[in-house]
Amino acid sequence: MRHRLWALAFAAPLAGLVQAAPLRSTLDDQKALAVTVYNGDLALVKDTRELTLPAGESVLELRDVSAQIRPETALLRVAKGNPIALLEQNFDFDLLTPAKLLEKYIGREVRVVRTHPTTGADSTETARVLAAGEGVVLKIGDRIETGLPGRLVFDAVPDNLRDRPTLAVTVNGDGAGQRALELSYLTGGLTWQADYVAELAANEKELALSGWVTLTNRSGTAYRNARLQLVAGDVNRVEPALRRGRVAETMMAKPDAGALREESLLDYHLYTLGRPTTLADQQTKQVALLAAPAVQVQKEYHLDGAEYYYGTRLGEVDTPHKVAVLLHVDNRKAAGLGLPLPAGVVRVYQRDSAGGVQFIGEDRIDHTPENETAKIKLGDAFDVTARRTQTDFKVLTVDKGERPRFESAWRLDFKNARKVPVVITVDEPLPGDWEIVDDSQPHQKFGAHGARWRVTIPPGGGQTLTYRVRVRM
Repeated sequence: MRHRLWALAFAAPLAGLVQAAPLRSTLDDQKALAVTVYNGDLALVKDTRELTLPAGESVLELRDVSAQIRPETALLRVAKGNPIALLEQNFDFDLLTPAKLLEKYIGREVRVVRTHPTTGADSTETARVLAAGEGVVLKIGDRIETGLPGRLVFDAVPDNLRDRPTLAVTVNGDGAGQRALELSYLTGGLTWQADYVAELAANEKELALSGWVTLTNRSGTAYRNARLQLVAGDVNRVEPALRRGRVAETMMAKPDAGALREESLLDYHLYTLGRPTTLADQQTKQVALLAAPAVQVQKEYHLDGAEYYYGTRLGEVDTPHKVAVLLHVDNRKAAGLGLPLPAGVVRVYQRDSAGGVQFIGEDRIDHTPENETAKIKLGDAFDVTARRTQTDFKVLTVDKGERPRFESAWRLDFKNARKVPVVITVDEPLPGDWEIVDDSQPHQKFGAHGARWRVTIPPGGGQTLTYRVRVRM
C-alpha cells in the first residue's frame, strides 16, 4: 500500500507536465474573411474564426493560412469572448511531400515493400535512410542501395511536417468558452493590376474605355467569400537586407454598382468590391472596374531626339527616324472620364471598314489621378516618316579652363503619305548650356534642357525643319 501511494504521489505532478493535444482550427471555423491587396505583391488578410478554448494554456493550430505569410506581422486578438494571453507562435511552412517525408527520415528506419513481377507477392525489408538529397541512399541489411528499390512505408508523419501551412499559437485562456478570434497578417503571393480595353472611334477623337482588375492568387491557400479591397498607390515597405464642354450624366464614366467602389485612403485610393468573392489558390480572377463609353482623346505624332547628337560629328542619324503614334487620354469629368486610374496596361482596338475589331497597340500607364492626362503609345507610324541629317558641326574656341562649346546645324525632312494633314511634335533634348541661334520655324522651350517644334505636314507631301544650336557641355 505504501508503494502504491508513493507511485500515485509521484505520478500526479507528471500528469500536469503532459501537454494536451493541440486544438486544430480549419476553414470550417471561419466566420468572416477580409483581404486587402496592395500593389507590389503584398496583401493584408483578416481571418475571423469561432472556436471553443479551454481555460489555461493550450496550443491552437490555425490551418489554411497563406504559405507566404510574414509571421512577424501576425496578430491574433479576441473579437468576442474572454481575453487570452499570447505566449508563443510558430509558423510551420515545411509542407508534407514525398521528398520532404523521406528527408525527415534520414537516420531512421523505413520498410521497403517489393512486389514479385511474376507471382505478385509482396516482400518487406527494413532499411535505414542514409541520404535523400539529390538521390536516395538506403542501408538494407549489410548492403547499400541507391534509388528506390520498391515502395517505402513510413511509420508516421513527423510532427514538424504539415499537409497545409499552419500557424501554431500558444495561448493562455482566461476561462473556458467560445471565442471569436481575428487573425490578421501580411502576406505575399497575392497581386493585382488594372487592365483596360479601349476602342478608338473612326474619327480618332474618342474611345470607349472599360477597366478590369486582374487578381492572381499564388499564396498557397484559398480565400472563400472574402470581402475584397484593393489599394492603388505605392506603399512604402522595408525591404530585407470626349466631347468639349459639359457632358451628359449618361456619358460619364462610372463603375458598375456591383463592381468596385472607390474612396481615398491617406494618399492612396481604396477600391472595395460590392459583394463577397472567392479567390482560389493558383487562380486569376477579373473584376469590373469602370466603363466609360465616350472619352475624349487627342492623337499625336511624336519624334524624340537624343543629347549625344550635339557633341560630335555625325552626318545622317538613325535613317529613317521612327515617328511614334500617341494617344493623350484626358482624365476629366468634362471629357467623359474623371476617375482615379490605377496603373495597368491599356489595349486599344479599332474597327476596320468591314466592322471587324482590330488590335492597334498597347501601353502601360502609371497611376493617373483625376484631372491628369494619361499617355498611350500605340506604335510607330507607317505613312509618316522622318529623316535627320547633321548639316554642319564645329568646335568653337574657348578660353583655357572653360567647358568646350559646340555648334551644329540640323535638317529634319518629314514625309506624309496619308490623305490628311498631320502635325508632328519634335522634342529635342539639349545638353548643358544651350542656345538656338537659328531655326526655320519658332521653337518652344520645355524644361531646362529641351526645345520643341510642332511641324505641320500636308497630305501626300513633305516638310523640312532646320535649326542651328550652340551648346556648352
